[in-house]
Amino acid sequence: MCGPAGSGKSTYARGLEARGYVRVSFDGEAWALGHRTHPIGDDARQVVNGTLQDKLVDCVKQGKGVVVDSSFWSRASRDEFRRLCAPLGVVPVVYYLDTRRSILLDRLAQRENSGPDDIAVSRERAIAYIDGFETPTPEEGPLRIVHVTSPM
Repeated sequence: MCGPAGSGKSTYARGLEARGYVRVSFDGEAWALGHRTHPIGDDARQVVNGTLQDKLVDCVKQGKGVVVDSSFWSRASRDEFRRLCAPLGVVPVVYYLDTRRSILLDRLAQRENSGPDDIAVSRERAIAYIDGFETPTPEEGPLRIVHVTSPM
């Protein structure tokens, strides 16, 4: 999964999970470690990414389909997971949730910090996330674009 905060990644990933994929979630792992605000620090981010990578590799080795529920906001972060998958014979497909800015901001404004998929994000931080997001391109590898045009 790939998209800015509020794009609907977790909802979409849960749909894939219902179809048999194992969902591993950055926000879920961070929440389990006690992190209730974003962004988390660099050390914590490395721990969470390491956990996601370990779970991904374990699932792939067991022959399970996996959906990684994370923003993958930069090409570098997506490339890191591609490099991890290459020796396993897996070419990841990026599902990019292309969500209108107004929807993103509305969704994030409604968050209440009630759980890992509801982390409160200030408007200022939300705008920084949106503006800093590096949209994936087909040159990176397999890409599926999901156009999100209405609130969930």
